[in-house]
Amino acid sequence: MLLLLAAVLCAAARGQEATGGRFVCNAIPPGAEPGCGYGSTGNRVQSSSPLEDELRNTILQLRETILQQKETIVSQQGTIKELNSKLARCEAAADETAQGKSRGQGSRRKEYGKNTMGDLPRDPGETIDQLGKTMQSLKGRLENLEQQSLRLPSSSNTSAGGVSALIPLPPELRELLRQRLGALETQLLRKVAELEEEKSQLYNETAAHRQRTESALNSLMERITELEKSNNAFKSPEDFKVSLPLRTNYLYGRIKKSLPEMYAFTVCMWLKSSASPGIGTPFSYGVPGQANEIVLIEWGNNPIELLVNDKVAQLPLAVSDGRWHHICITWTTRDGFWEAYQDGERLGTGDNLAPWHPIKPGGVIILGQEQDIVGGRFDATQAFVGELSQFNMWDRVLRPVDIMGLANCSAYMPGNVVPWIDANVEVFGGASKAALEICEDRAFDS
Repeated sequence: MLLLLAAVLCAAARGQEATGGRFVCNAIPPGAEPGCGYGSTGNRVQSSSPLEDELRNTILQLRETILQQKETIVSQQGTIKELNSKLARCEAAADETAQGKSRGQGSRRKEYGKNTMGDLPRDPGETIDQLGKTMQSLKGRLENLEQQSLRLPSSSNTSAGGVSALIPLPPELRELLRQRLGALETQLLRKVAELEEEKSQLYNETAAHRQRTESALNSLMERITELEKSNNAFKSPEDFKVSLPLRTNYLYGRIKKSLPEMYAFTVCMWLKSSASPGIGTPFSYGVPGQANEIVLIEWGNNPIELLVNDKVAQLPLAVSDGRWHHICITWTTRDGFWEAYQDGERLGTGDNLAPWHPIKPGGVIILGQEQDIVGGRFDATQAFVGELSQFNMWDRVLRPVDIMGLANCSAYMPGNVVPWIDANVEVFGGASKAALEICEDRAFDS
């Protein structure tokens, strides 16, 4: 309805302009735009201006340009497909050649198509050598051309023998050959540089990957070690005990650290045993040629004995009541003087125990067994049955006040020759290590 009204108004306007007041109504053809550009026959009135003609020409030119560009794109797509096809054929031929070489060399390399750590996708060294040989060959050919003074045959100059005379190669052609050879050499050098850079990048990537792998493995090993330690860790390295529950010849502990040559010593430890008859051998130290260099033993119904260089002194100690007891033994080579302490109290002294004999170095300290040879040949009847802890050894005689401090837990003095730490004690044959805070356990025990 609106379109019809617009057409009526336009026709009326034209009628007024022509006659000065007449309204003429014309029908608008189907699909035509409403407006005043149609005559009485329904055809559009051709009243275009120069600007409209210029715009129309510009649009036509743009349309032709777009069609040309479309044809160019189609042509380029065809060229790209053709190049891709040729490249695929070249790669297939290269793969067949590489596989043939791999079979001929005893499969020294893996197939290039596989992604393997440490294997390069190709060997840059061989490519560089091949390019170098090609460049040398081209240089040789140019030198041959220059040396032989290659000449072109001339139809106008003929020798008497019928052989065509030769004229020198034109300088322009010679210069063209040099330029092409120079360009080829530049391309070869650029290719060599690219291969070297690629080789360097591959090497760096491989080294970085190897470093990351090693770092991850080291972290994993450290974590495993920490977990192992946490499963068997004590609150402090010295807060543990060694348990020897059976009288056998295969349960024992071993001190990893050996002794130097000594002219005096003090040995202190905590013991807990209710075995009878006798507690056995809490510790023994044997050296080559003397298995009984230092021994503390209670065998059968005999009292506790201290052996130095197989010489014997009986000690007035009693520790077989099933409770924890702190004992200390001191000895000096001067006159063979010795002292025996139990729970901080000195219970006995003596002399003439292996006087002027130095303690020999390089032996083995065994916990819980008496040695008949260095480090072995144990006797079950002499084995210690019970628990022991805080085995420490000094290369001097401790003062009574120091020994009292150790016994009542008011002082902490690890041995300067043999300290009691977890890493320094090994157990064998079913002997075990367990956490122990001796002062708290002793207080509860009493």
